[in-house]
Amino acid sequence: MCLIAFAWNVHPRWRLLLVGNRDEFHERPSAALARWEDHPGIVAGRDLQAGGTWLGVADGGRVCTVTNVRDPRDQHEGLSRGLLPVEYLIDGSASGHAEALRQRAADYRPFNLLTFDGQSAYYVGNRPRARVEAIIPGVHGLSNADFNAPWPKTQAACDKLSRWIDGADDGDFESLFEILAHEGTWPDEVLPDTGVGIDLERQLSATFIRGERYGTRASTIVAVDHDGATIVVERRFGPNGEKAGETAVAIEASI
Repeated sequence: MCLIAFAWNVHPRWRLLLVGNRDEFHERPSAALARWEDHPGIVAGRDLQAGGTWLGVADGGRVCTVTNVRDPRDQHEGLSRGLLPVEYLIDGSASGHAEALRQRAADYRPFNLLTFDGQSAYYVGNRPRARVEAIIPGVHGLSNADFNAPWPKTQAACDKLSRWIDGADDGDFESLFEILAHEGTWPDEVLPDTGVGIDLERQLSATFIRGERYGTRASTIVAVDHDGATIVVERRFGPNGEKAGETAVAIEASI
């Protein structure tokens, strides 16, 4: 994922509300959101190149998502970050997994990881060094920088999610998808400098990136209620933002 906004323990119905866009090269092969045959407890899309995922959910209301860290000076060596959500979703608690990962975070390519379960939520990152942070109730954002970094599109998505929580029907997912569909870019003076050049910074400043070779591949909504029942909806896109399908999966609360 390259843009995530989420509300943790602030909504009367939903323990977790998460909206996110996955931005990637269109040529990179991936499978649509589904329950995995080799790990039936996982519902996720799948990166068919490295075998991991960018966002997934599991029985019991556990959720995990990962982004990269945009810094072209980094060597990007190590294990695939997409393996981290798989590891957590197979068998992990947010707190225990975060503390264990702190010790080996340097083994992975640059990552930001978010994990959620019924009791807690954690951020784990490994650039410039390993860091673990327990997430407090509230609305938070993450892109390709540090947790809650003030990138314009991240702040805008968080503001829109906060307004949705304050005023919308709690089942109106279409307006949540509208948060992820915004294609406007931001003025140069408010853009971050991540070392990729101003032309690319402008392109990447859009919430939804429409491109022939690189762009938004999936927009996803995750909603977990206070009993752990989960709804996840994924909309997929091809080159130039062409619609490529939609999948919705509901997971009942654990008894």
